[in-house]
Amino acid sequence: MDRITMIQTVGQQYLTSNIENGEFSYAQVIDRTLSGHYKLDIRFYDSTKRIAILIETKTRFKKSDEAQLFDYVTLEKEYAVADKIIAILANTANDKLKVWKCLPDGNAELLNDTKLKTIAEYADYYLPQNVNDRSAVLENTATLNKELHDNGIPENLRSQFVGTCLLALKNGLVYTSQMSTLQIIAGIKGILGSLLKDSMDKAVKLTVLQEKVLENQYVREMDSHNFHHLLKFIKENILPYINDTNHEGQDILSYFFTTFNKYVAREDKNQAFTPNHIAHFMCKVAGIYKNTQIFDPTCGSGTFLVQAMTMALAQCETNKERDAVKEKQIFGIEYDENVFGLATTNMLIHGDGNSNIKKASCFDEKSWIEQSLLLTKPRVVLMNPPYNASKKQVPKAFADTWGKSSTDPSKGMYFVNYVAECVGTGRLVTLLPMACAITTRGVISDLKHKMLEKNTLDAVFSFPADMFYPGASAVACCMVFNLGIPHSSEKKTFFGYFKDDGFEKRKGIGRVDVRNRWDKIEDEWLDMYEHRATMAGKCVAQSVTAEDEWCAEAYMETDYSTLCDADFINVMKNYAAFLVQNGMGDKL
Repeated sequence: MDRITMIQTVGQQYLTSNIENGEFSYAQVIDRTLSGHYKLDIRFYDSTKRIAILIETKTRFKKSDEAQLFDYVTLEKEYAVADKIIAILANTANDKLKVWKCLPDGNAELLNDTKLKTIAEYADYYLPQNVNDRSAVLENTATLNKELHDNGIPENLRSQFVGTCLLALKNGLVYTSQMSTLQIIAGIKGILGSLLKDSMDKAVKLTVLQEKVLENQYVREMDSHNFHHLLKFIKENILPYINDTNHEGQDILSYFFTTFNKYVAREDKNQAFTPNHIAHFMCKVAGIYKNTQIFDPTCGSGTFLVQAMTMALAQCETNKERDAVKEKQIFGIEYDENVFGLATTNMLIHGDGNSNIKKASCFDEKSWIEQSLLLTKPRVVLMNPPYNASKKQVPKAFADTWGKSSTDPSKGMYFVNYVAECVGTGRLVTLLPMACAITTRGVISDLKHKMLEKNTLDAVFSFPADMFYPGASAVACCMVFNLGIPHSSEKKTFFGYFKDDGFEKRKGIGRVDVRNRWDKIEDEWLDMYEHRATMAGKCVAQSVTAEDEWCAEAYMETDYSTLCDADFINVMKNYAAFLVQNGMGDKL
C-alpha cells in the first residue's frame, strides 16, 4: 500500500506533519534534545477523540522495526495528551500490517487486523463494551412484562412498543420529567424518520411503527409519569446488558424480542417464531461469510436475518465492508403488517440491515428476488414459511387446488419450491413441519419430487418436539438443499436426530438453556454434519428419493444402551402429540 492510499484511508484531515516529505519529527515539538528514532513516517491525530495513529512503513518486518515503532509511542506519550494510541507497521511491498492497541497500563495488545481502517474505527477500539448478562436480561424482561401489564399495554403490542422504545433510547432519545407523553412520542418519531431515511418502503415502515404503535390509543393515553418510568427501566435494566456488536449480545437481544413475540404467537398459531439458537445453528450449516447474500422470503420478526448479518459482520474488518453487508447483502420479505414492523425494529436495533426488507408477499416479488440476488455472490436462503397459510397468502392458482381445506395442504413446502425456482443456485436452509419429511403421497410428495428434479437434498435435522414453546405447537425439522444441482439417487443425505438441544421449559419464560449445554451441543451437531457421521441414536447418512421418508428416525440405529423408562414415556407423549396435531387423535 502506498503512502497516499494510507493517508486517504485513515483520514487526510487528521494527518499531522512538520518536516519535508510530510513526515513528523518529535524533535520539533518536544523541548529537549532527542537521539535515536524520532522521525515518524506518518502521524494522524484527532483532538476530539484524543487518539493518535502512528504508522511506520517498511518493506519487511524485523524485531528492530517493532522497537523503533515503540520508541515513537514513548515520544507520543510525552508530547501529546492522547488517551489512545494505535501503532502500526505497514509493509509497502505486500500490504501486510502489524497493528497494536496501546493500553493505559503501558502494555500494547497486538490486534488481528489485516486491513487499514479509518481513525474513527480505531477510536471505537477504546469504547467501553456493555456486559452481556443473560440472567439479568431474563429477570428484567419478566419484570418489564409486569410493568407493561400494569400500564395497560396489550400483549400483542408489547414487543413492538418495547422494541421501538429500545431503538429510540439506543439512538439518543432525549426525554425529561417535564415532557408530556405526546412530546416523547414526537421525539421517538423523529428518530425513526432519521433511521429510515434511505430505507426501502420507508412510508410503509413508518406507518407500521408510528400509526400502529406510537399512535395506538394505549400508548398515546399513557400517563407521562408512567411513560418516563418505563423508559427509565428499559434504559437502566435492559440496554446496559446488551452488547449488540458480537454474537452473544445479539443472542440476548434476540431473546428479548422472542420473549415478547411469544404473545403474538399465542394469538396466531400460524406464527412459529424461530428460536434464535436454532437460527444460529442453521446459519452455521448454511455457511455465512462476509460476502454472502442472505435472503429470507418469509422473514417474520427477522431472526434469521439478524443472526446471519451478525455472522457476516463478525468477519468484516472495516466499516466499508460492514456497510456493504447491511446495504447490499441482506434481503427479506414479510407479508404480515404487524410482524413486518417487528422485523424493521429488530434489524434497526441490531445495527440496521433493514434497507432491503419489503412489506409484500414473496409470490408477488419474483422479479425483485431475481434482480436482487446477483449471480456474482454466494447466495443463502434461510426461511421458516407459514405452515398453515391461508388462501390469501398464496397464488390463487394454487389455492384453487385445495378443495375444502382452508389452509395450505403442503404445510409450507409450496413456499420452499417457489423460492428455490426464483433463486436458482446457492444454499436453501428451511424449517418445515415433520409432516413434510415423512409424507410420501399427495401434494407434499409432488413438491418433493419437483424439488429433487433441480436441487440436491443435502441434510435433514429432526429438531425438538417442543421447539416453538410457548407459541406454535408444530414439530419441525430442518431441510438443507443445494440449489441448481439435481438430486442423485447415489447421493447420501445426512440425517441428524437432533432432539436434545439442552433447553428446558420454564413457566412464564419459555424454553431456556438453564444448564448452559447449548454451545457444546451445537458444536457436536455441526461436527457430526461436517463429517457426515453415522452414530447409533444420533445420525446416519442414507441415499433417498422423493418417495422415501426424509428423517433420521426412518434409517438410524437405536442406541439401546442409553434407554430408560423416561425415554419411553417421552416418545409416547411426542407420538400422541403428533397424532393430535395432524388430525389423527382417533388412533390414540
